[in-house]
Amino acid sequence: MAYELPALPYDYTALEPYISKNTLEFHHDKHHAAYVTNYNKAVEGTDMADKSIEEVIKAVAGDSSKAGLFNNAAQAWNHSFYWNCMKSGGGGAPSGELADKINADFGSFDKFVEEFKNAGATQFGSGWAWLVLDNGTLKVTKTGNAENPMTSGQTPLLTMDVWEHAYYLDYQNRRPGYIDDFVANLINWDFVAENLAAAS
Repeated sequence: MAYELPALPYDYTALEPYISKNTLEFHHDKHHAAYVTNYNKAVEGTDMADKSIEEVIKAVAGDSSKAGLFNNAAQAWNHSFYWNCMKSGGGGAPSGELADKINADFGSFDKFVEEFKNAGATQFGSGWAWLVLDNGTLKVTKTGNAENPMTSGQTPLLTMDVWEHAYYLDYQNRRPGYIDDFVANLINWDFVAENLAAAS
């Protein structure tokens, strides 16, 4: 069964002024759509066609002969996940069990923010910054290109896309400005809390 490009969970203008309609149209309708199309073409008629996209990602990770399939599968999944990590009026600090868990595992929310921003800023080239659950503990990690923490046995809870196409139209080369706005104004902590609850 083909993997479908999910609609954005908000209007194209919902994340302004931090992420513009122009960026979302290019990022979702062109970049993300291309990954989905290429993924579906790659699995069509193969023994992977009936597997979930998560199963495919885990099955072909690290197999250099399947690098193209992995890249398109993981990028399709990563972007679908990324859209849900943001919302209008988001950002700031979480509450409830998620806040308690962050304080317990990082020492404070500010320490988490410091680690998360640093992961995004120091990811050389294209990639992603993540908040993951790893053997019951929250950790910040980063991955290059299409890589996804699920291939290392970690559960993704939050991601921030730091490929240039995620921010260049709005921030040009100022990745730190995009990262600051993502954390302060965009993170959908309700989605992160749902992921934590489902994984716990």
